[in-house]
Amino acid sequence: MALFDDRSSELPLKEIPGDLGLPVLGPISDRFHYNYLEGHYEFIKSRVEEYNSTVFRMNLLFAEFIDVPDPRVIVLADSVSFPILFDHSKVEKKDVLIGNYVPPTSFTGGYKVSGYLDPSDEKHGKLKSLYLDLFASIHHKVIQVSQTCFADFFDNLDSAVAAKGEASLNTYSDDMTLNLLLLVFFDIDPAKLRNKGPTMMRKWLALQFHSIASLGLPKWLSWLEDTLFHTFPWPSFLVKSDYQKIYDAIYVSSTPVFEEAKKLGLSKEETCHNLVFMSGANAYAGMSPLFRALIKWIHLAGENLHKDLADEIRSVVKSEGGVVTLASIEKMSLTKSVVFEVLRMEPPAENQYARAKEDMVISSHDASFQVKKGELLFGYQPLAARDPKIFENPNEFIGTRFMGEEGEKLLKYGYWFNERQIVDPTPDNKQCPGKYTVLLLARLMVVEFFLRYDTFTAEIGKFATLIGSTVTVKTLTKATTK
Repeated sequence: MALFDDRSSELPLKEIPGDLGLPVLGPISDRFHYNYLEGHYEFIKSRVEEYNSTVFRMNLLFAEFIDVPDPRVIVLADSVSFPILFDHSKVEKKDVLIGNYVPPTSFTGGYKVSGYLDPSDEKHGKLKSLYLDLFASIHHKVIQVSQTCFADFFDNLDSAVAAKGEASLNTYSDDMTLNLLLLVFFDIDPAKLRNKGPTMMRKWLALQFHSIASLGLPKWLSWLEDTLFHTFPWPSFLVKSDYQKIYDAIYVSSTPVFEEAKKLGLSKEETCHNLVFMSGANAYAGMSPLFRALIKWIHLAGENLHKDLADEIRSVVKSEGGVVTLASIEKMSLTKSVVFEVLRMEPPAENQYARAKEDMVISSHDASFQVKKGELLFGYQPLAARDPKIFENPNEFIGTRFMGEEGEKLLKYGYWFNERQIVDPTPDNKQCPGKYTVLLLARLMVVEFFLRYDTFTAEIGKFATLIGSTVTVKTLTKATTK
């Protein structure tokens, strides 16, 4: 199976369009328009329309640090050009997790963690194998652990709505998410971190990845946010104590991962720093916005979808003896499709990057373009996932989109896990090793929600990078049938 559609010989070869502006001023202007004046989606969309091309040049948009190299990138914003990011024979993934900026290794115990390694690096393969083994070993307990965590989460929502007339989903969901992940990954009870694990993790993530964050402040305060977030790196010593507590909790856990790491020649210390990064920067930073996006888009879809989900979920669970099992979840075709559609509409990671290993030609739907060795490719997933030449009514949330034979064919255009949905994670690719656990948890969230509630209403706030959707639950209607 070809990783990307190489039709360069059939399409006209064009120069890559794009106005980079003046040195220094160009990147600053782009950054302000991207983060504050237009917003991420509208900024990229407007350039696609201006250049009449889904492949174009621009300045990298979130950092102007002193030690950041050339800010120029080539944007890929369609479903045809995007998969070149997965072809490791043509692109390199070293040090491109968040573009051309790599946070100091002092944030991760002095080690360069797997997220910044190319698959050709021997250490990447070893660490990825460890992650895959970990996720395989916990699969049997995901349902039981998550049901307990979701029940507590919903109890908190119920209490807040009853007392205040509304509940911040973000507040309760974000705390629940990390506690769930640490419990299912490493059997770490939240009490071991004095129930402050989520706060400590968020601080560590914020200081490390503030260059891609936006708080959604009023436009007249954009200069303040830009100065604080997008001008200078932040020092790791500000979160050293918090990071150490999370590290220590994982280090003393009874996980067999460390035994496997020793066999591979990896020290327990390096492995543990990688596990912290995987748990926080990969799992937590990905699952938190996904859980919020699920509630957001299901709310926006309306009561008819709520009823259809509740009917499917309750019917299947009843047929399985009233118990939620892996087998029963696989039978819920609408629930699975809804999760895929949420991932399409609001992928947890907006951007994916790669650097060209060689001179090459890449293609969009309409043209081919020459890319030089060393150039940085910037895949903008929210537009690629709404490619109008692939998806009918691409900006509309359609819960049934991925159902049936024709719907399943569209999954090859699902790039939300840093690869095609139809490809499995392996030690040799950069696809999320927890892909199947993420999908299971997302489906479980929907299942447990509609076993408990018939419908709900919510208020949706602004979307901001690294923060995700802000969702305020207004009403929760308890299930009338089980």
